[in-house]
Amino acid sequence: MAFREISVNEIREVLRLWLGTAALPAPGLRTIADHAGVDRKTVRRYVDAAQTAGLNRDGTAADIDDELIAAVVDTVRPDRPHGHGAAWEQLVPHEQQITRWVAGDDEHKPLTITKIHVLLARQGCVVPYRTLHRFATERCGFGRKDLTVRVVDGDPGVECQIDFGYLGMLTDPEDGRSRKVHALIFTAVYSRHMFVWLTYSQTLAAVIAGCEAAWKFFGGVFAVLIPDNLRPVVTAADPITPRFSEGWLDYSSHVGFITDPARVRSPKDKPRVERTVQYVRGNFWVGERFTDLAEAQESVVRWCSTTAGMRIHGTTCARPLEVFDTAERPMLLPVPAVYDVPIFKDVKVHRDFHAEVGRALYSLPQQWIGSTLSVRADTELVKFYHRGILVKIHPRTPPGGRSTDRADLPEHRSDYALRDVTSLIAKCTAHGPNIGIYAERILDDPLPWTRIRSVYRLQGLVRRYGAERVEQACTLSLDLDVVSVTKIASMLERATEKTSPDLPKAVGHTASRFSRDPSEFNTAANAPTLSVVGDSAENTEIHR
Repeated sequence: MAFREISVNEIREVLRLWLGTAALPAPGLRTIADHAGVDRKTVRRYVDAAQTAGLNRDGTAADIDDELIAAVVDTVRPDRPHGHGAAWEQLVPHEQQITRWVAGDDEHKPLTITKIHVLLARQGCVVPYRTLHRFATERCGFGRKDLTVRVVDGDPGVECQIDFGYLGMLTDPEDGRSRKVHALIFTAVYSRHMFVWLTYSQTLAAVIAGCEAAWKFFGGVFAVLIPDNLRPVVTAADPITPRFSEGWLDYSSHVGFITDPARVRSPKDKPRVERTVQYVRGNFWVGERFTDLAEAQESVVRWCSTTAGMRIHGTTCARPLEVFDTAERPMLLPVPAVYDVPIFKDVKVHRDFHAEVGRALYSLPQQWIGSTLSVRADTELVKFYHRGILVKIHPRTPPGGRSTDRADLPEHRSDYALRDVTSLIAKCTAHGPNIGIYAERILDDPLPWTRIRSVYRLQGLVRRYGAERVEQACTLSLDLDVVSVTKIASMLERATEKTSPDLPKAVGHTASRFSRDPSEFNTAANAPTLSVVGDSAENTEIHR
């Protein structure tokens, strides 16, 4: 049996039982030991010491005074002035060595008490293990726990502690899968009033959705949020200068609160919410059945307002909801407009002058090709930043869409890339009206963008031969109703754009071989005479 120090009251009780009472006979040593919870030999030592000090069995309880108790203690424990025996005193010379073994150093890790017990035995110091354990705990810092200083709750409506906690599994009716349910718990430091947001994930969108629901539940915003080192919130944990994610910084600036995260593996930095996770799991979740997450969320909101909000808190000895309504709600910041959760990411601008954001394409000027830009994309706008400087804004397009700014593309390629037939015709018209008409005739097709290359060739002829010559060539071709850029190029090469072509002559316009003289066809002077012989033999002359 391990050593246990007998207190003064226990010594007094042993002696009182040994004296007995008027109604009952004096009990034996074994009965006294069972009643007092000590060993029978211990009872005998204290009784013998009391008899030596003058206590008689026919005495009364009044005879057991402080002087008698002191005499008994001095007799029973003469060599234990500080409550420790000889084995303890044997360990005192080894205190520094035991302390080094317990703490460890650069070369060796801290040793266990079992190993220290073996090493001391090798040095000739043989003591009970329990005595060594008590000595190492009290004198050498083994298993020492840091002291806890209770921090005041602060002013009402200022601080709110946040923490994620795992609740259990829930079947998702959409796909039939069994999914983990996490609770994002908000606890007001001053009143201990709480709000719980249930979610399947621990993403930034889930945290922001929980915050938006919490502000609506509380009717305002707390000035300071004390979260755990949630990965969507804190990208680099540090007790002095933590780094927050871009999305969380954007949201905090929108709402207007300050973030003061707890230190890593320091649950005492947010004790108000740390123990609340077990309370939510045990009092709300366990034993309940929900069809989906929406039903569970409705139930937990009612639970926060009734069960959790109206309980008598063990520390404040008050109902959290009543304290919150009285002291905290009037001090909260106003609830801002609904936050449009954006996308924050880094993208690379490709050789096609576009970058992909949210499975859609957005154009950027040529100078950013190959560069990596920071993007903030909400439901309305997509903003591109380079080292904090805004370089481009696009309207948000759905997945699979494309937003291209003509100014971002090279001027000589923008019309082709955008299939802008109108702009292409306008550029040709600027060189000459007939050039524009000719380009319009070229593009007069059910699929006009398939003829754009021909218009580009026409513009190339303008750059090579000049607008005046091409205008003349187009005028001549339009007069002849010939629409072919190849013909225009041939005319310019041969410099025939100013020469009118020879039109085809009618047949018989000139004398040809074997043809008769026209006078031969004049029958007015020498007309032949035909004679018709009838039955009456009468001659009739017919002139033709």
